[in-house]
Amino acid sequence: MTIGNKKDEALKKRMEALGISDGDLIEKFVMGSGAGGQKVNKTSSCVYLQHVPTGIHVKYHRERSREINRYMARVTLCTKIEERIKKRCRDRRMAAEKVRRQKRGRSRNSKNRMLEDKHRHSQKKTMRRPPQRED
Repeated sequence: MTIGNKKDEALKKRMEALGISDGDLIEKFVMGSGAGGQKVNKTSSCVYLQHVPTGIHVKYHRERSREINRYMARVTLCTKIEERIKKRCRDRRMAAEKVRRQKRGRSRNSKNRMLEDKHRHSQKKTMRRPPQRED
């Protein structure tokens, strides 16, 4: 089974959009593990793929074909890099939102409510004090 030209081209465009070049990748073919018996033990169809600039690595061994595993490893790597980029953007947005919330002042109603609570609390505390003597 082979990967179609359309899928291969789509993957190349996706990698190009993410700034991943083949020179940035370290690709190794290693022996897989798990069920499969003699076929798994004698063929190196498991793909280990590492993106050097980010340090992300992927190991893929779900299919018997090296070509399909190679394609799927690259797809998985692209997905992981996209997730990392989205997480960075989300963290920046959340930090900016947090600063905006911290700088925002209280509304007039909330200030009044807070003052009333403080007055009530103060009265409660004064009522608990022992009576003062008048000399």
